[in-house]
Amino acid sequence: MAEDHNLSNLQPAQPRKARKRVGRGLGSGKGRYSGRGIKGQKSRAGSHKMRAGFEGGQMPLYMRVAKQRGSTSKDAMPIGPFRTSTVPVNVRDLERFDAGADVTPESLVAAGVIKNTRTDVKILGEGELTKSLTVTAHGFSASAREKIEAAGGSVVALRVPKRSKTKKTAPETDEVAAAETEAGAQGTAHEPDDTVDETDDEAIAEAVNEADEAES
Repeated sequence: MAEDHNLSNLQPAQPRKARKRVGRGLGSGKGRYSGRGIKGQKSRAGSHKMRAGFEGGQMPLYMRVAKQRGSTSKDAMPIGPFRTSTVPVNVRDLERFDAGADVTPESLVAAGVIKNTRTDVKILGEGELTKSLTVTAHGFSASAREKIEAAGGSVVALRVPKRSKTKKTAPETDEVAAAETEAGAQGTAHEPDDTVDETDDEAIAEAVNEADEAES
C-alpha cells in the first residue's frame, strides 16, 4: 500500500533541475564572462533578439541566391488573401449527394471529397450530373456551370472572378456627332467639280485659237 503523503514526505513528482546561475564567481563555472565569451555582438545585452535571417549586416543568404522566374505580385501568391491555388472537384463527384441538397465546402469535407477548407474549391466539368443541386464554391468552370444549371441546379460563387482591365474610351456625345456631320457636309460642298474644270479648259483653248488666227 502506498504511503500516505504528509508534510514530512512530500517531494516533486520529477527531479528538479537547478537553473543556471551565471556571474557568481570563477568557482561556479559560469563566472567572469558568464558563458558569453569576450566581446562581440553575442556578448552584449539584447543580442539574441535578432530577426530570423539576419547575418550581422552582410548580404543575407536569401538575397544572395538566384530567384525563380515568374510574377512576384501579391495576386500571384498561392497563399494569403490573393490565393490562386485551388482544389479541383468535378461534377461527377457531386452525384453522391441527394437531389435538392446544398453542396458547400464544409459538406464536401464531411463527404470525404476534399480534406479541409483551408484551400479554395473550384468545380470542374469532368463527368455528368443528373441531380438538381445548389453548389456553393469559390470558382466554377464554364462547363461545370452549364452542367449544374442543365440538371436544374444553381451555382453560388464565393469569389467573383476578376475581369481584365480594358482601355476606357470617351463616350460619343451628341455635340461630337453633330460636329462630325457638319464637317462632312462642308467637305462634300468643297469637292472639285470635274465639269467646271472641263468648261474652263475649252474656253481657254478657244481663246488661244482666236489669238492665233488674228496674228496670221
